[in-house]
Amino acid sequence: MLQPEITGFHDVRTGSVQYIVACPVTRHCAVVDPVLDYDEKSGSTATTNADLILDYIKSRGLTLAWILDTHPHADHFSAARYLKSRTGAPTAIGEHVQDVQRIWKQIYNLADLACDGSQWDRLFRDGDSFKVGELDVRVMHSPGHTLASISYVVGDAAFIHDTLFMPDSGSARADFPGGSATSLWQSIQDILNLPDDTRLFTGHDYMPGGRQAMWESSVAEQKARNPHVAGRSKEDFVEIREARDRTLPMPKLILHALQVNIRGGELPEPEENGKRYLKIPLGALPGSVWGS
Repeated sequence: MLQPEITGFHDVRTGSVQYIVACPVTRHCAVVDPVLDYDEKSGSTATTNADLILDYIKSRGLTLAWILDTHPHADHFSAARYLKSRTGAPTAIGEHVQDVQRIWKQIYNLADLACDGSQWDRLFRDGDSFKVGELDVRVMHSPGHTLASISYVVGDAAFIHDTLFMPDSGSARADFPGGSATSLWQSIQDILNLPDDTRLFTGHDYMPGGRQAMWESSVAEQKARNPHVAGRSKEDFVEIREARDRTLPMPKLILHALQVNIRGGELPEPEENGKRYLKIPLGALPGSVWGS
């Protein structure tokens, strides 16, 4: 089986990990979960992360074939639309993004939002397959963190986004609108049913204890060392996950980011003065823990 060449780019500001997945034969590649830089204090955006990825692709003689989102992110803006504008490569996400769009359309009161996923070039279903060069890619629907979450299995690697973090960091939260700890448990089991030597690439790392950023583990390592799954029953996991989620404040960018990410990374249109504006609904997430 042909194995992908994988390069991760860690964004310290948001803890996000972006990936370039390259075919060693054709030099075609995909980008997974690219970040558009955003400073919530000044309202400024930048393309530093995305341009770093483009520079890497150019320097290695790669051709961008796909721009892949695993789900609409709550802690950073997606650079999918920017990368498409620079390269023409198609964008894709899971088909259940339509369910997420419907939820957040109501939260933001976005009367004109199309909730059909048309903001992406392709919507993947569970079990779909496609190619990156000669690499075979399989799509797994992995809900729980969000309704739309999917994983990409490429050769001996799987990009598992916000399901499991590194083994010392447990699992992702499941309390966003449409989230479910029970669904997340099942998605994790599907991932852990992959071969033990499957390389798992997570969507975030927050460098617990001040260690260096890490984003690659294996199925075997997760089974043995992740405290949220090792020796745990479904009931144990749901109890642990829901108790933990009740203590967590919402990500600081969730209300900023979702209105962009449910549009595939497209920023709001400029108003008559030429400026773009984000819309922040007050009291949109009742019962949320207040951050410090």
